[in-house]
Amino acid sequence: MAIIKLSATESRRVSVFFTCLILATLAWVITVLSNPYTFSVKGVLSFKNSPHKRAFHSLQPDTVTMKVSGNGWEMLFSKMNIENRPINVDLHTLETKDYIVLSNQLAAINGSKEIKQEISGFNPDTLYFDFSNRKEKRIPIHLNLQAKFDHQYFQSNNIVLKPSYILINGPANVIDKITDWQTDTLKVDSVDETIVDQIGLQSPKEGNLNIYPKKVNVTIPVDEFTEKSIYIPVKLNNNSLGDVRIFPQKVKITFNIALSKYDQIDEDYFEATADIKLWQGKGYKSLPVVISKIPPYCKVVNIEPANLDFIIKNNAKNWHNR
Repeated sequence: MAIIKLSATESRRVSVFFTCLILATLAWVITVLSNPYTFSVKGVLSFKNSPHKRAFHSLQPDTVTMKVSGNGWEMLFSKMNIENRPINVDLHTLETKDYIVLSNQLAAINGSKEIKQEISGFNPDTLYFDFSNRKEKRIPIHLNLQAKFDHQYFQSNNIVLKPSYILINGPANVIDKITDWQTDTLKVDSVDETIVDQIGLQSPKEGNLNIYPKKVNVTIPVDEFTEKSIYIPVKLNNNSLGDVRIFPQKVKITFNIALSKYDQIDEDYFEATADIKLWQGKGYKSLPVVISKIPPYCKVVNIEPANLDFIIKNNAKNWHNR
């Protein structure tokens, strides 16, 4: 294949030609992109000034197509600069109407700093809403907790949420079905001290529900636990036989307790029972001990003995072992 050899003068001419071509192309592109255009982009609706006396539900998606005026550069980067930016729509007229005309709010929307390009129209231009009676309700907050405690450390008292209730506002038929409100998940590991934190509440799934407040303060008491043993009397339940004696009359229970409460807890905080009907109805030869009352956040780990012997006095005033 023949190779064309150019002289120095011809090489300079070719170089100048391509340089001029590139510069001319760049100048054409800049000129074209500087011209005004009208183009379409997607926008996300964001509602404000919701009606106080009417609960609403939008009957169309929360996105619209906007006709936007701008130069070629703005059109080229329109998805980056505009799409998914919120379009603030004022709903105050829904107090008396069932629809909103977006073109009536063009001046206010274009005056927003959210979008620099001028919007000339929307598709759809009219938004329609479904309405129901609006209701406000006070409901308790439920903490979503995922906690892993360090060795011998556990929750030692009730969780405190401040506030413990929220105000929820929305359609009556939706509000009536809500019994509590969940927080975001609080995840903690290797816990060895009281947890004090602030956590957000889960956002409403329905767009026409409002909650207040958005966050709550959380306190979870945590303490180191140890074992303690005490003797407590056993109460005999369902005794219709008269004189029944149980042996022994007290049992030793061993339980886990927070160190801060070690000296506060005695036998008065516990109750142990045995049921004589287990002998009458099922023929038990010994009665199992049941701890029917226990302080909060204590855990029984052992009962000694776990079963009781008993004797019953018959009509001849004789005692019979059972």
